[in-house]
Amino acid sequence: MPPAVLTVLAAPEWQARTVAHEARIDRWAVPHRERRTRGESHPVHDFLFTYYSETPGRLRRWHPGAGTALAPSPDGPAPQAGWRWYRTDDGGTVALDLAGYLADRGPTVRFVHELLAATAGRPVFAGCFGLHEWAMVYRADERRHALPLRLGPAGTDAVVESHPIRCSHYDAFRFFTPEAVGRNRLQPTRESQTATEQPGCLHATMDLYKWAYKLGPAVPGELLADCFALAADVRELDMRASPYDLRDHGYPAVAIETAEGKAEYAAAQRGFAHRGAELRRRLVDVCETLTLA
Repeated sequence: MPPAVLTVLAAPEWQARTVAHEARIDRWAVPHRERRTRGESHPVHDFLFTYYSETPGRLRRWHPGAGTALAPSPDGPAPQAGWRWYRTDDGGTVALDLAGYLADRGPTVRFVHELLAATAGRPVFAGCFGLHEWAMVYRADERRHALPLRLGPAGTDAVVESHPIRCSHYDAFRFFTPEAVGRNRLQPTRESQTATEQPGCLHATMDLYKWAYKLGPAVPGELLADCFALAADVRELDMRASPYDLRDHGYPAVAIETAEGKAEYAAAQRGFAHRGAELRRRLVDVCETLTLA
């Protein structure tokens, strides 16, 4: 049987938290929608809505999370009553239907739990210097972004050839050019993902947002938004340290080909890993709550 609901939120509280969540997400969602209306793109922020599959509309939906219920308002049950995987009792209180949710999402919960717990148990490695982005354009005639290369094609290739590459993240590695694949000291695969991801990796940190929305309504809205905000910050460093020239978009380069740039990158990477550790722990707690249901 599912565990008893631990907390019931009165209507004024869940209404206030809903409004706060929507306003927080709109910081990114509204500009993205406005750009789409104008037919424009953003080389940094659009990634959060194109590479990741959660839509702005779903992202704006606030969820109380597993173990929290919503008391009815004078107007009736909370809007979550009409959403997937929620149930409403005879008194109008709405909560996640754990049995129904786990019947559909149990394998996802178990995978995310295993991956995040394994990643959390490894030391932070901060010596990759964002070279995954450079390996994605190494000796390539075409680029993933319509942006100039800061050092030009020859200068970019020279950086790749003069640095060891140690990318542990499969979803970055799979975009390496064929010529760059053999230069990576690791050869991560989808099957080895749980065994290879490490908490210092920028993409593993950004992916905390993906795992938060993959867990869907079991994750409190505040945790989802925290993961999204971290992903947005990490994405900026990811692109600033890339071979692309983003100065016209207001992003100064982190020149990882220099000693100063490497130090700046590694320091920022450790800071993001620290922030990510707390969010990863909170997501693991959600998974453990669910697996005990």
